[in-house]
Amino acid sequence: MSDSEDAVVVDIADGIATVTLNNPGMRNALTEDVSDGLVAAMDSVSRSDARVVVIEGAGSAFCAGGDINTMMEGLGTDVPAHRKATEIMQGLHQAIERIVRCPLPTVAKIDGQAFGAGASLAIACDIQVARADVEMSFAFRKVGLAVDSGTSWMLPRLVGENTAKRLVLTGEVFTAEEAAEMGVVTDAVPEDEFADRAAEIVAEIATGPTVGLQISKRLLRQNANKSLTEALDDEATAQALALGTHDHQEGASAFMEGRDAEFEGR
Repeated sequence: MSDSEDAVVVDIADGIATVTLNNPGMRNALTEDVSDGLVAAMDSVSRSDARVVVIEGAGSAFCAGGDINTMMEGLGTDVPAHRKATEIMQGLHQAIERIVRCPLPTVAKIDGQAFGAGASLAIACDIQVARADVEMSFAFRKVGLAVDSGTSWMLPRLVGENTAKRLVLTGEVFTAEEAAEMGVVTDAVPEDEFADRAAEIVAEIATGPTVGLQISKRLLRQNANKSLTEALDDEATAQALALGTHDHQEGASAFMEGRDAEFEGR
């Protein structure tokens, strides 16, 4: 087993793929092994029968951010800054992009700190379920760096440009409860309800009409900057695919019969 496979663990059961960052000694920082492991994990999930992906961190943190040790090792060398940045960012950015572009619904289960690139990893997911008291921050400035990990693209879309600027330029630390108020996360749940609520949300997605949800996710992502006419045309084309699925037939039948639908994800 490779280091990247050890650093990220994948478990698939009942249509739920759980991808665990497994480097608690470094608070699940996005080292090269963790980034490579995330890429491999998303590839593995795409070939499976999973219907939803959950990303979580082992130990006390969700993800502490980038790998500061690697950054420090590059100091004082003769490697040009642009090459050093490319080497550090390549795997991390590939991992973030795989998560953003994952066709399945993705859920960040945040049961510990999410700082810097760790907060970016959380918002790369479609849904963020966080323990209300968990601390988060887009704290790139604290180590003298600019934003990375897709933050400049994702964060303004969630909270607006003004709030994104404040969070990045100050590097302020905020709780998940405050994050939910700003729109950084979707759900902030008290500690004693966290596990049950997270499981409930994930199960609701896993038992849904998978093809229809995948299509809806794609439409929401790609149509955000299109005109209404373009969005309507895309929806009409996409709906033709959903209409041909087994889950649509089951959903329509269940509605007419006054019962709960039992979707099979096909």
